[in-house]
Amino acid sequence: MAIAAVSVAPLGTGEPGVSRFVAEAIKVLDKYPDLEYRLEPMFTTIQGDLRRIFEAVAAMHEAVATMGAVRISTVIKIDDRRDENVPMAEKVRAVERLLEANA
Repeated sequence: MAIAAVSVAPLGTGEPGVSRFVAEAIKVLDKYPDLEYRLEPMFTTIQGDLRRIFEAVAAMHEAVATMGAVRISTVIKIDDRRDENVPMAEKVRAVERLLEANA
């Protein structure tokens, strides 16, 4: 299982906001029920099979293109841990436990 942080953003659209493009990209993820995702302010975090994540990201990128974007910037950061299965929620809980212990 892999976890990926993904940002898909159009460039040169003539408008400062990108939320409508992001919303269209997020709709794509609903077509991948085997992937879990969380929308965050700067990135969307996706968890699941690495190949399926790549498929979903390509589809997200294409969804933004179909909205008329002629240039798209897509950033992907992947955590592909193969020694054990650590879901994204557990990664967050591990840090929160350390913060509580040091409070």
